[in-house]
This record gives sequence, C-alpha cells and structure tokens, in this order.
Amino acid sequence: MASETTARPATDESVRTAPIYHLVLLNDNDHTYAYVVEMLGRVLGHGREKAFALARLVDTQGRAIVETAGFDRVKRHQQRIHGYGPDPRVEHCQGSMSAVVEEAP
Repeated sequence: MASETTARPATDESVRTAPIYHLVLLNDNDHTYAYVVEMLGRVLGHGREKAFALARLVDTQGRAIVETAGFDRVKRHQQRIHGYGPDPRVEHCQGSMSAVVEEAP
C-alpha cells in the first residue's frame, strides 16, 4: 500500500510575500493635464478617465500613487516616467515629471 501525503494549509508564518511598492507621481507646474494623461496612458496603460483622475490628485494633493507592484516593475516605470521628456505644450518645460518609489505599508 502506497503512503499518502496530506497537504497542510499554509500558515501565516510559512507564507512570505515579497514587499510591494508604490510609484508616486509628484506635482509640478511645468506639465499640463493633457501631458499627464498621455504619459500615464503610454507608460502605465491607464485609460483616459483613470489617468485624468490621477492627474487631478497630483494637481490638488501634490502627489498620487499611480501604481502598486513589485520593486522591479515600479522602478522600471519610474525610469520611463523620468525619461518621458518635456511637455511640448509648455514652452518653459525643461524635462519629465518626477516620481518616487515608496515601500507600501
């Protein structure tokens, strides 16, 4: 007779999850809503409605969490935001928006 192995359910102590991180877009006065909506769509795949809501949060609160994921993913998207370039709609705009990576609680 073959021995049977009974699977045990995982306990909190035996399950370890990788930490997750927030990608936080920071406000400035050098980029238009249209730029933010376009950039969030191209970099993160957000639809226009979600991207506009996030643009409003950045504008009114000074920052907005635009993604929560593993470190490599948010770091890659942070680099894409930083490399997106200036807003062609604003003559004095010199470069991309800024975003920071923060560990999620």
